Amino acid sequence: MTRIGAVELPGRVAAAPMAGVTDAAFRAELIRQGAALTFTEMASARALVFQDAKTRVIIEPAPNEKLFAVQLFGNEPEIMAEAAVKAVKLTGCTFIDINMGCPTGKIVRNGEGCALMRDPDLACAIVREAAAAVSVPVTVKMRRGWDKGSLNAPELAAALEKAGAAAFTVHGRTRAQLYSGRSDPNSIRDVKRAVSVPVIANGDVFSGEDAVRLLEYTGADMVMPARGLMGDPWLIARVCAAVEGRPEPPLPPLSERVDTAMRQFRAAAEQKSERSACLEARKHYAWYLRGVSHAGYFKEKIARAETLADLEAITEGIKRELR
Repeated sequence: MTRIGAVELPGRVAAAPMAGVTDAAFRAELIRQGAALTFTEMASARALVFQDAKTRVIIEPAPNEKLFAVQLFGNEPEIMAEAAVKAVKLTGCTFIDINMGCPTGKIVRNGEGCALMRDPDLACAIVREAAAAVSVPVTVKMRRGWDKGSLNAPELAAALEKAGAAAFTVHGRTRAQLYSGRSDPNSIRDVKRAVSVPVIANGDVFSGEDAVRLLEYTGADMVMPARGLMGDPWLIARVCAAVEGRPEPPLPPLSERVDTAMRQFRAAAEQKSERSACLEARKHYAWYLRGVSHAGYFKEKIARAETLADLEAITEGIKRELR
């Protein structure tokens, strides 16, 4: 078990926040597979403060989501604190997570996401203001550093802990790497040694074996699969089993996998709109079919799907024609 602040989590496996991927519908599937902690997609603090409707949808919890963090990005301490207050009030979230790890150009150009790692004083001010504003623990997701010449994760984490951070998720790549190359577990281990609060290890977790190896090497308290979850929520169950020393469950048969996909798409349509859910389903369904032989015909149909009825018909065809 891991305790963050006063909150005791029931396991050691968290599911990563991924923009355009981990909406409430998909997080519901990750929770069904055993995720002990989930994170919303990152939400703009400024947009939330100014009551943007789409941002409010981003932070809505799934019906089965009890222990979760709303992840905020921004670069203004007062706005971040106000957004944290709104997020707690609107969602009843367990944690507020501050994004200091997003490497995308449009985010870092605004001095947000991983750019905050280049400004430790501002990063600390954001955590200090947010932690003072809310009663729930404030956590931070960060990277190894900006680039090879700025590997400051341990020092920054120590300063952020003093500012009020209750836990850290560390991705073992620099901003310059984006998602290329290998994630460096040494940086996660160094952060764990630099702070006294829990650390969640993130980066290159694609199997139960990966998760166990990363936890053992870094001494981290929890492990966080990310891109491996795309189209494979069952990775959570396999990682949970490996971490707990149990046999890993096999991947379910294709018919069960596509039924799960449809459950996700129907839930997304209820939360957003049918059109939005179907547009997003085009990429999600392709991920669910990754590695499935002779699925090209159905992927082409998925790319043109416009309604849930279209997706239902495609699903029935997959169940009838593929194994």
